[in-house]
Amino acid sequence: MTRDPVLTVTDRGLYCPAGDFYIDPHRPVARAVVTHGHSDHACRGHGAYLCTPAAAPAIRHRLGRIAVQELAFGTALRIGGAVVSLHPAGHLPGSAQVRVEAGGEVWVVSGDYKTEPDGFCEPFAPVRCHTFITESTFALPVFRWAPEAQVVAQIRDWWQGVAADGGVAVVGAWALGKAQRVLAALGPGGPGPVLAHPAVAAMNAVMRAQGLPLPPAPALAPDAVAPPGALVIAPPNTLGRQWGPGRCEVALVSGWMALRATARRRGAARGFALSDHADWEGLNTAIRATGAERVLVTHGYTAPFSRWLTEQGHDAQVLG
Repeated sequence: MTRDPVLTVTDRGLYCPAGDFYIDPHRPVARAVVTHGHSDHACRGHGAYLCTPAAAPAIRHRLGRIAVQELAFGTALRIGGAVVSLHPAGHLPGSAQVRVEAGGEVWVVSGDYKTEPDGFCEPFAPVRCHTFITESTFALPVFRWAPEAQVVAQIRDWWQGVAADGGVAVVGAWALGKAQRVLAALGPGGPGPVLAHPAVAAMNAVMRAQGLPLPPAPALAPDAVAPPGALVIAPPNTLGRQWGPGRCEVALVSGWMALRATARRRGAARGFALSDHADWEGLNTAIRATGAERVLVTHGYTAPFSRWLTEQGHDAQVLG
């Protein structure tokens, strides 16, 4: 006899019939389980939100006055006929995989995840399940990350070179997660001060308030310019301005920088491949660790990755 699926795809997102809730819905629903605070996973308008305590501050900062229930990692919560628990995804502080058990079946939704520990957020923890729903943002063999320490040393060397020429180094990194990871990895010291775009500075304050250690990075006012030798961390969509009185050089920090010429196409002089998503090896390793009988692929290179997984002997298909 065929069992009813634990989760189904709807026009609002992934839905659990047994518990009458959604996971990372993209349209307003009565009850949402949210993996983390990025805008493609946490949106406005839900009646109630469920997330980890470490994810909640950023979600509240972004969405304002909302009803949030916090659930610690590994704690089981019964919602209707389903049992839900959250497990570290390693994407950014508080990011979670969602384990859902109903009718004797266990499904896990990965959300966004990274398998290599970065010393900043909770490390990824594989969860055994029958069905694993995995993201596939970087699910091609070309995406293989160098060690974080090596990439950070490259960023520091680049900054030193720009500062030696009397310029301002500008790093494009998303305000939630990547900016703080870069700031924490660079640590104190350098050829000049580290400054932050106001959006980055605001998120830094949110994370400091929840106890995450971050070096100082004062906000750079919208009409101000950075002094020579400074490094400015700013969201990628804000980079089209003059950041200093003289020479400014922009670099993007993203997994997409593993593709040659991507940085130049996006108007940056340099690109550093530092990602908060799993690379090709990480995705395959994570899937094997779940022991899942079936793998559903979403968010990224879904078709080629599902074909690859099928060729490796998995029961895999594109979610939807």
